[in-house]
Amino acid sequence: MWAAEQTPKRIPSGDRAARKRAAILKAATDAFLRDGYGVGMDTIAAEAGVAKVTVYNHFGSKEALFIAIVGDMLDRALVDSMHLIEERLGSSTDVRADLIAICEAWVAGHATPEVLALHNVVLGSMPRLPELGRTWQELGPDRFHVVVRTALTRLVERGELAIDDVPLAAIQLSGLVLMPHIAYGSTGAAPDADLTSRLITGGVDMFLARYRPRTRPDAG
Repeated sequence: MWAAEQTPKRIPSGDRAARKRAAILKAATDAFLRDGYGVGMDTIAAEAGVAKVTVYNHFGSKEALFIAIVGDMLDRALVDSMHLIEERLGSSTDVRADLIAICEAWVAGHATPEVLALHNVVLGSMPRLPELGRTWQELGPDRFHVVVRTALTRLVERGELAIDDVPLAAIQLSGLVLMPHIAYGSTGAAPDADLTSRLITGGVDMFLARYRPRTRPDAG
């Protein structure tokens, strides 16, 4: 457990409190991305235009504030791809097309400068605060892979795919289509649109070449 600097007795509510909370989140996001996790709460409070005690009243500690930012950013990064998975993949009639669409949304959500910068903040802070890495894993990859595994399992049950180790397959799909963008984007060398398209399409084709059944269900 992390040691909280202060623990709020009651989180402020109401319209005015909501505006202050939004201002704190915006200022804190900008500050963390600019200065890293070592930025002080005094700086965050000043840039949000609130008293330092107000920040603690809303979030309790810098760790809790950072987790709220990570959760919010990863929610937005995952929303489109998770919606497509839940809506289409498990009952897909064109697995390749749906996988490509899902992976395009997945990459688009994660390959933004803000998400990549936040990822770098987490990585840079892990030697001192390994909990940040676990938080990122839980709120991002682990949460998404649960949805992917569920959809892949349904496709296996329908005979569209032949996968013995579904958790492994979910990680492999991530490695093929997302990790190149994280690896290069985090160093400021994000793939351009053409390379992004080829990485996604090629990654999906490699995934399907491995996991398509040798005899398709409708092959007679």
